[in-house]
Amino acid sequence: MNSDFWVLLGTDHCGKSTALDRIAARGGSVLPVSYDAALLPEEYRDLAPLPGTLGRAVAGGHSAEYVQALLHLAVAYFRDRILRAPPGRTLLIDSYYYKILAKSRLLGLAGGPWPRYWRSMPRPRGVVLLDVDPATAWRRAGDGARLNPLEYYGTAPHLDAFTRFQRDLRAELLAETQGLRVEHIPAGQDAEATADHVLWAIKE
Repeated sequence: MNSDFWVLLGTDHCGKSTALDRIAARGGSVLPVSYDAALLPEEYRDLAPLPGTLGRAVAGGHSAEYVQALLHLAVAYFRDRILRAPPGRTLLIDSYYYKILAKSRLLGLAGGPWPRYWRSMPRPRGVVLLDVDPATAWRRAGDGARLNPLEYYGTAPHLDAFTRFQRDLRAELLAETQGLRVEHIPAGQDAEATADHVLWAIKE
């Protein structure tokens, strides 16, 4: 089933959150949906600690089943927002389940019932993919100081482990969205130009 929503996708620190914030501030017909704290409506505020909880679960060596159950909270949130989308608004969803599933595979957390269920969810009208050079993303993350354990290979962040993970992640994202309309946004634009380009890509 194709629904009236798009997905904004990209590797870590590609500028998605900034683009979504800029689009939200414009107040147009496009409604950004993310579990980033700044974009959570009041009725979903209980999800605000989820990113930190996930990072601690992975770093703490919890089971794949436990981590996937936490990830499913994020996916269920997106599904709820799709089902309750306000009339006349086009949802722009932050990564949807695509990035969660891609990272699960790269980190050895895939398996169990969740991936099959996630793939049964509504399909978007299309995907907008933000590109970024891994070296730029590394600098945006404070030279690795602000990375979480879901953003690199191994037990400690370093540039090589981050770069390899991000390149593999991009390949997984493209594989997962194969068959969908994918609009590519090149790297190197400032935040306002990126927001403009995203809205142009989805023709809103």
